Amino acid sequence: METPPPPRAMLDGGPQALWEPQPPAGALQTPERCVWPCLSILEGDSCPQGLFEAISGPPWAGPQQVLGQGSCSDLNHWSGQGVAGWPCTGPCWSRRGCPAALETVLREEAQRGFATLEDPLAALLDMLDSSRGWRGKGPSLEAWVARELKRCLQAQLCPGPARGSPGLKQLQARAVKLLAESPPGLVEPLVSIFQLQDADRSPLLAHVHRLHQEGKFKEAIVLGAKLRLQADLDVEKMCIPLLLQDKADLVERYVDGFPDLQRRLLALMDSWCQPGFDIRVVARYPQTTLRLERLSPRALGRQVLRLLEQHGLDPDLCPNVVNQQRLAALRYLCYKRLVERSVSRESWAEHVQGLAGQDQWLQEQLLQLLASHDDAALVAQCALDLLLPEERLPASVAAELRQLRIQERTAEAPLEDGKDDYYQLPIPREHLHFLASWEDLARHQEELLQPGQVVGMDLEWRPSFGAGGRPRASLMQVAVEGRVFLLDLPRLSSPAGGQAPQAFFRLVSRLLTDPSITKLGYGLAGDLRSLGASCPALAQAEKQLRGSVDLLQVHRQMRAADRPAPGVDGAAGPRGLSLLVQQVLGKPLDKMQQLSNWDRRPLCEGQLVYAAADAYCLLEVYWALCREPARFHLSGDLARSLRLGRGERAGPGELPPLQKALTSPQQVPAGEDAAPEVPARAFRVVCDSMLQGLARRLRCLGIDVLVLATGEDHRRAAEVARQEGRVILTSGLPYHKLRAQVGAGRCLSVDCSLKARQQATAVIRHFNVRVTHSDIFSRCQACNCHQYLKVSKDVMKQLVWLSGHPEGPSGTGDKAAQIEDERETGSAPEEAPGGCTYEPSCRWLEEEDLQSRVPATLGDGTRLQLSGVPAGVLRRPGLRHFYCCTGCGKVFWEGSHLGRVAENFREVLEGVPGSHEPSRAPSPASSPS
Repeated sequence: METPPPPRAMLDGGPQALWEPQPPAGALQTPERCVWPCLSILEGDSCPQGLFEAISGPPWAGPQQVLGQGSCSDLNHWSGQGVAGWPCTGPCWSRRGCPAALETVLREEAQRGFATLEDPLAALLDMLDSSRGWRGKGPSLEAWVARELKRCLQAQLCPGPARGSPGLKQLQARAVKLLAESPPGLVEPLVSIFQLQDADRSPLLAHVHRLHQEGKFKEAIVLGAKLRLQADLDVEKMCIPLLLQDKADLVERYVDGFPDLQRRLLALMDSWCQPGFDIRVVARYPQTTLRLERLSPRALGRQVLRLLEQHGLDPDLCPNVVNQQRLAALRYLCYKRLVERSVSRESWAEHVQGLAGQDQWLQEQLLQLLASHDDAALVAQCALDLLLPEERLPASVAAELRQLRIQERTAEAPLEDGKDDYYQLPIPREHLHFLASWEDLARHQEELLQPGQVVGMDLEWRPSFGAGGRPRASLMQVAVEGRVFLLDLPRLSSPAGGQAPQAFFRLVSRLLTDPSITKLGYGLAGDLRSLGASCPALAQAEKQLRGSVDLLQVHRQMRAADRPAPGVDGAAGPRGLSLLVQQVLGKPLDKMQQLSNWDRRPLCEGQLVYAAADAYCLLEVYWALCREPARFHLSGDLARSLRLGRGERAGPGELPPLQKALTSPQQVPAGEDAAPEVPARAFRVVCDSMLQGLARRLRCLGIDVLVLATGEDHRRAAEVARQEGRVILTSGLPYHKLRAQVGAGRCLSVDCSLKARQQATAVIRHFNVRVTHSDIFSRCQACNCHQYLKVSKDVMKQLVWLSGHPEGPSGTGDKAAQIEDERETGSAPEEAPGGCTYEPSCRWLEEEDLQSRVPATLGDGTRLQLSGVPAGVLRRPGLRHFYCCTGCGKVFWEGSHLGRVAENFREVLEGVPGSHEPSRAPSPASSPS
């Protein structure tokens, strides 16, 4: 095991001099190891005798133990060598470095020592007053003793002072003085042992204020919460620095249990969301690194809405966030009505009036949204439905509005035309059954629970555009061959414990748990969660499900495997289930009633037919896929594979046929309309801020990707695309405007229901991008830079130690990183499929490349991100080189990530499996993402 270097080692001293283990002065050399001569935590005889015997007695007595003088910090520095024959992988007082057997012995001895002391609390304070080792960073023997004393007191293994006793108050006064120098690992035990939350608050508050003034904002807020000082501290002062550092979780814990502070915190965060607010106005904390890019109004708004729901507070506390949410809903509704034309007049007007209300600002925003649309006749119809004043409308719209009033005509007719262009329910109207009582359920139970049949399931609920959790489901549709049953959930789920709820629960439970009945859905898991939220008796419905097929998963694989059909516009055309129905059955669903009021009773005829079609189309899609699986790039044994639900399994080591089909490579059909091939490194794109995951995957394959900043105007994408010859990748509403500015071939609407890897595969196929093994990791995923510097392992060790990160991230409590380091330590670097490893053609880091060594900074001011290098990686055998991105300073090294990426994108990588073409780029093997 490598030993940390001695102090003041210099970079130019050479790796041999820097990393040769150096025993401290006074240590005795033995053939087995170098043993530190003293395990006493104190110099001289200042340690209380009983406590000293408890810590330095039998556990360490052994043939290799020699007692002498030394300091605790030296002990912690060198105790990785082991104690009295106990091998340790780290400092003995670190929980991850102490063997379980040794820890047990230490605890038993500590308990006996505490029991012999007349006043263990005073003894602990005497020890801390006399020692200096605990004041440094990292684990210490003093902190271990304090934790053990806390544990013994909680378990009542040794006596403690009575609450409020005079003796305790004196001890509290001494303990408070020690808090000023205590590291985080010692603060919590001191607070618990000495009951400091009940101590005199003045010195405690003074200490918290001092920490805050020193820029130790995290320590200040954590200590304030442990001491329950929130009511005496300024919540804005304590929380603002943490919010600016993107540490909202600490802030939430700080105000937990204090409703007044929660309200003040929400009001503060809401004030940052008002239009035109510049977050830099409050960013006056030079002592720390701020994360202002994470504090966009949208991100803050999401946090505020989540806290509103979590704490059950009044939305009126956050008018700015609520108005922004309503404005987003208005934009969505205007898009659905004016662009897609997929919502009825009645539903649209009802929702818009409910959102805008009498709010002048929202009404003005609504008028601007309407005025930006080109179809004056349709806008005039909307203005008529909303009773908007004519004088506030554009002249062309006002003229159309006057004509509408005179002629008393409507603009709804075009929307009602073309019903034959949509999927039509193929069963008679009398085969739709509305079930609203236990008698209705009993009458149709046999049809619903017929073993061996296939059923389509769906839910409908009233759209909710305000703060709140998942909306309550209003209608459950169950389709069987030839019939559709519409279950009235409000009637069937109340009153709790009534005859109807009990009958409904039994029927649905039997339906979900019967593996012989194949349940079809589109996003079935989400529907079942909504059903559980609406009917608490069915809260475990998702876990009870057996024998199900989610056609959403099938659809995702179909879209990833094939290019969009000719003539189908992925943005303006249908989406989701409607798109699947169009692709399989030839016509999309009519979604005109999707946003209607599903809580209203009775439901109108259009709602009944829409709800029935939504469920019955699942049956017809399923039957079509089973008849012609090859047409949709699916397995020939589709019928069997689709029936493999949660209650069924494939044989040992066997993939279900559907999964085999979906994981096999699919080739892009060649034809006259196929795009010309373009090399990955010549393909350049710009993404909107919602496609961060896609951007990272494309950069991973060597593609030049720019990403708009959060909140940046989408028009910037068109500007960059024109100036730099990039392709625009976008999602949502801006697609049409962007495509009009750059042309259809230079703008693609990305399907956000796909995972990022599937999106990247679809983009590569759509534009016929040629990706080779040498392209993988030729760009930095973090900053898009394509220039690296190679650094030897020895020099990297020097840089890491000089930067003050000798323990890497595992020393900060990152358990996952620590476990990963330990797991990979000692393993050879992994290779990509086909034996592909990387040997990049970048130059070595030279002395003149460094502007400074502490912190390690390149000549252009880029600071190397050395804190992201775990200690275990520096000890890994076989790893020789590291690679530093010259753009952002991120550090990469070879590991398993290269192989995983090559495997994930095998179907689009050029060359047959087994190619031995060497990679030309570094792999961020185990670097934090």
